[in-house]
Amino acid sequence: MPASRNFCWRGLLSVAAAIGAIGIAAPGRADPIPTGWTANHFEPVGYSAMDNRLGAFKMAIRKINNRWYLYTGHLWHYGWSIVDVTDPKDPKFVKFIPGPENTWTIQMTLHDNIMVTALQKSSPAWGADPSKPNAEGILIWDISDPVNPKQVSEWKTGATGTHRNSYPGGKYAYLSAGMPGYDTNILVILDVSDPAHPKEAGRWSMPGQKQGEPHGNGPQGFHGPAMISPDGKMASMGYAPGVINLDITDIASPRLIGQLNFSPPFLAAGSQSLHSVLPLWDRQLLFVSSEASAERCAEALNFAALVDNKNPAQPRLMSMLPLPAPPPGAPYKNFCEKGGRFGPHNTNQETHLPDVEKPGNLIYLTYFNAGLRVFDIKDPVMPVETGWFIPPQPAANAGPLPKDVVTQTEDVLVDTRGYVYITDKNWGLWITRYTGPDQPAPSDH
Repeated sequence: MPASRNFCWRGLLSVAAAIGAIGIAAPGRADPIPTGWTANHFEPVGYSAMDNRLGAFKMAIRKINNRWYLYTGHLWHYGWSIVDVTDPKDPKFVKFIPGPENTWTIQMTLHDNIMVTALQKSSPAWGADPSKPNAEGILIWDISDPVNPKQVSEWKTGATGTHRNSYPGGKYAYLSAGMPGYDTNILVILDVSDPAHPKEAGRWSMPGQKQGEPHGNGPQGFHGPAMISPDGKMASMGYAPGVINLDITDIASPRLIGQLNFSPPFLAAGSQSLHSVLPLWDRQLLFVSSEASAERCAEALNFAALVDNKNPAQPRLMSMLPLPAPPPGAPYKNFCEKGGRFGPHNTNQETHLPDVEKPGNLIYLTYFNAGLRVFDIKDPVMPVETGWFIPPQPAANAGPLPKDVVTQTEDVLVDTRGYVYITDKNWGLWITRYTGPDQPAPSDH
């Protein structure tokens, strides 16, 4: 049977999960796996309703003292959560850490004992009240006690705050920051060697972003995150209107090495025109993708692709990943008709973490109403889809978006045991396993 036909439409569950679904808690599991999911080469393992805080967002994971802790931001709640996923079949919600009100607290990144959480001005469409104050910038936390983070400092942009930041460990954090005097976010490099006293070490903006400069052709802005080469000398990132390679040998004065533009003709919605860039450093490849913005595909085409980066001064488009198709028997002929957003969003990005699966032949990519998709890039000229997992349709939306009542899968993280974690606007934390071809052998058991 071809892989595209090898699927489970109704999401048949174990007896214990089915018992939980009708209101009787299965022994040892507080939150049963919801029914109605669909999958191809995926199986659900566990689920957490996040103490009734649906809409978890960005994730990071840390193994310490033989226990695994997953940290998340939230879309519809101000703050961050910690879930003990040591036993993925029985995830245990540990704690919710309240964040500042009326502020986006959706993004976070960590390494070793330092966690950086983003604070950003939100909008009424996402539930914010423009008449009330908001926080902005970042908070830096000491997570040496993994279940009791301690805030050690706050750094402010003086403007709209920060979005998708990265902290790969060491001296510097790389911020997508809305700074005074600039249109849309720019790259700010922050020295966090003294976490209690962070200070700016460098910045870079696209010509035309600084107020008073002639604006370039097309959208401009830095969504984040910046991905840093193993030798620390180059940063590759999505920076509208395309992908850029920066020489960061001199942190105080980053220098553009090369650029490949995508918008136009592809999606030209601000910094989302190129949302994610995931380098495969060993193969000198870049995975790149946009972020769907408009519901029901009312915008230019969203895409995911592979870029040859052997010559960082001249990155070139190598191949496009195939567009996901609905499962056989679905009540819509394409995902645009399903409602909500359809298109790429996040990939398994926190690969600097020792407990996160490193890029191999598989690309894990959330696709909003099409759930999580997996693409095999063993042949980078001919990538193929080899698996997917779509959470059930929700009975109601957990927040003000999307306009349609529909699942909207947001983020994915894969640990070194092979467990695949998924968040969604309308669900809690899903823990799954990919069972298709080219799955890497777990490096941690």
